[in-house]
Amino acid sequence: MKDFKLFISQLSETNATLDSLTDFDKVHKNVSKIAIKLNQLNYLLGKTNWEQAVIELFEENPKTFDVLGILVAVRKNDKKKVLNEEYEPVLIDSYFQDTDIICKFIKDTGLCEVFTSKKVTNLVDYVFGIEVGLDTNARKNRGGNTMAKAVANSFKSANISFEAEVNSTTFPEITALGADLKRFDFVIRTSNKTFLIETNYYNSQGSKLNETARSYSELAPKINQYPQYEFVWITDGQGWLSAKNKLEEAFHIIPKVYNLTSIAEFIDEIKQLK
Repeated sequence: MKDFKLFISQLSETNATLDSLTDFDKVHKNVSKIAIKLNQLNYLLGKTNWEQAVIELFEENPKTFDVLGILVAVRKNDKKKVLNEEYEPVLIDSYFQDTDIICKFIKDTGLCEVFTSKKVTNLVDYVFGIEVGLDTNARKNRGGNTMAKAVANSFKSANISFEAEVNSTTFPEITALGADLKRFDFVIRTSNKTFLIETNYYNSQGSKLNETARSYSELAPKINQYPQYEFVWITDGQGWLSAKNKLEEAFHIIPKVYNLTSIAEFIDEIKQLK
């Protein structure tokens, strides 16, 4: 008998590891790509007449200001928009076309204080700190990767063979999936059944949790109607406490739902089938 209260009580507080906190390789790469222009922007630091310095630097190399957005934590590829004086949405990049609007950008964002206060002495180092901060937004994705690693390690420790990241096109007989292309995190094949496995981990609340539970509730019956296949969902994280009702609904629709504690039950079943 499946026990949802037990399942909820087993959800782990975190799956973060020290090496998942910041991707310093990515940070270094992002800064290195724009380091030359940042060094050129260093010309503005400490200038009391920073507006004149902007004009001088623009005349020397107008493309230097292409990276100005990162100084307010907006990467060039973000295509972020703000409201202009007419309350119309415009791309931040549009502020870097001539010296007048560059100066307006610097003044209105408060960067003029950064340039003139002498508290910042090197914009390369300054942007390194910004990139570390922006990288925290990627921790959610790394949490999912850490979850996948934890599940893979559980299988390896139990000497269970598996395939990782397998496309649904590998199983053309599952016609119920239609034209939707899906990639399963893991696939385990036994003598009489193949298990198609999805994994995820949620540290925080959000609409994504309800959508995940709903989509898997719809996916599982499509797969499970084929006797030789079964859908397995391995999920964890106390973010689920904010979507407990939807998770409980999915828990009772999908026969095989596990967390990092109860995964041992699934592993025992696989061993018996092997």
